[in-house]
Amino acid sequence: MKNRQALFVLVWGLSVSPATPGAAQNAALLTDVKAPRILMVEAATGTVLLSRNPDEPFAPGSLAKLMTVETVADALTRGEIQPDTTFRVSEHAWRSGGAPSRTTTMFAALGTNISVLNLLTGAIVQNANDACIVLAEGLSDTEDAFAQRMNERAAVLGLSGSRFGNATGLPSAENRMTVRDALTLAQRIQSSYPDFFALYGQVDFEWNRIRQRNKNPLFGSVAGVDGFAAGYADGAGFGLVATAMRGETRLFLAMSGLASERERLEEASRLIDWGFDGFVSMRAYAAGDIAGEAEVYGGDAAKVALAPLGDIHVYAPTAETGRLSAEIEYRGPIRAPVEKGREIGLLKVKVGETVLQEAPVYTAESVEQGSLASRAGAALWALVFFWR
Repeated sequence: MKNRQALFVLVWGLSVSPATPGAAQNAALLTDVKAPRILMVEAATGTVLLSRNPDEPFAPGSLAKLMTVETVADALTRGEIQPDTTFRVSEHAWRSGGAPSRTTTMFAALGTNISVLNLLTGAIVQNANDACIVLAEGLSDTEDAFAQRMNERAAVLGLSGSRFGNATGLPSAENRMTVRDALTLAQRIQSSYPDFFALYGQVDFEWNRIRQRNKNPLFGSVAGVDGFAAGYADGAGFGLVATAMRGETRLFLAMSGLASERERLEEASRLIDWGFDGFVSMRAYAAGDIAGEAEVYGGDAAKVALAPLGDIHVYAPTAETGRLSAEIEYRGPIRAPVEKGREIGLLKVKVGETVLQEAPVYTAESVEQGSLASRAGAALWALVFFWR
């Protein structure tokens, strides 16, 4: 006979209190999102506020520079280069990304030597293509070799939907990203490289006697925005990656496929405001709270209590908090003996059919093997329902 386990799903309502006050009380889930590809996440809980085609690849344009910045920041963190290391402006960098290119540039002069920190600042604040190419050549001799390094780094970070053909995001058949990967990169830069992330919030930067304001179209226009950038590519439209902080809440937004610069700005502004005003942070479970029970086969108890190891917080729509529910999925019944602290299944906190948060649950107690009579009865029950 072969053991056959069934998928058990336990569902129940939740009654929780806000962990932070002040959210608006009239928010509703959005149905009129214009971006064909979008992902919006609250940082502390990982709650997904919006998601549409997050793994659909698109030509990223300048959003590819996020990967360039992360690759350079990684090299700096590991000590491969230093902020004051200098790289020379080659003719390729000058012609392809500098003043002759008529693209976004820091106007780096041909043949000059520029520090990594200034190049990184130009790439981040001014969206400078010449800065990206100089960094690429300085680290890997050629831009093509650096693009390969970007792809290797992307693989390490688990960015399975992305591929890079250059350091700038200028047209290349190889360049592709997903909004999930773009948002993951933004989260990594913000959390792992705080000193370099601070450059994204710099108001302006002057190089070669030319001062340029921060190229992030949301910077100074949308409250709390302190990072990341915009891009455009033929066929993919206008895209954007942004993060904003209001109070103790941080949101990340990545989207692509908008029809114009104006639509991108208006949509991003609307969605970020909605993300802050329409949600509230809530603790659904404290560490060790009993979240449910799983069926046990052949034990001295018929069920075992389940609990999460840590607190489970959600970022829930304020208009939907009355619809919060939770469910535990696990394969069972579980055969005794069962030790305390064993991972059993997955707890999901939901609003309607939308999963806001999920976390593993563990046995909160042990269950010993039952008596011969109880094991015989359980065996008969299992034979009828779960064995064949």
